Amino acid sequence: MVRVAVGSENPVKIGATKRVAGELFEGGVEVVAVGVDSGVLEQPRGRTETLTGAENRAARALEADSDADYGVGIEGGVTDLTERPGLYLIMWAAVTDGDRLERGGGPALRLPDAIAERVRDGGELGPVLDDRLDTDGLRERAGAAGVFTGGAIDRESALAHAVAGAFGPFATEFY
Repeated sequence: MVRVAVGSENPVKIGATKRVAGELFEGGVEVVAVGVDSGVLEQPRGRTETLTGAENRAARALEADSDADYGVGIEGGVTDLTERPGLYLIMWAAVTDGDRLERGGGPALRLPDAIAERVRDGGELGPVLDDRLDTDGLRERAGAAGVFTGGAIDRESALAHAVAGAFGPFATEFY
């Protein structure tokens, strides 16, 4: 059985990892949550900071669980795209086995201008959405991905794409 440590206690991040790992490992998989610090801001800004948060979470999760075969880190951030309008939600995952560190990205979604303005002013996307929609803990359910795609995808499925991309080099012979 393969043991995977996820560097978060967020049920959506755990669910995304279970979804992907369950597909990849035929002999069974055990996914455990490990609360670790990302080493970046609560609301990462830019691709580099978002990737760094995912990488840190993956490495720290593997380090914290000595029985784990893999560490997984998942981070959502916001970024501007060069010469494109708007602020975008981005999602990155990292997977490590202690020797290699691989990365994969999820979808990028443009934030509505009113939401983007509050995030640019220092707000964190999850609480900004909770305030705007009068919800609590949206990031642990459908998340911004669910809200901004009309429910076509949710946060877990969006993050699963990032996790699958990061696990790909471990799961195929092409790397």
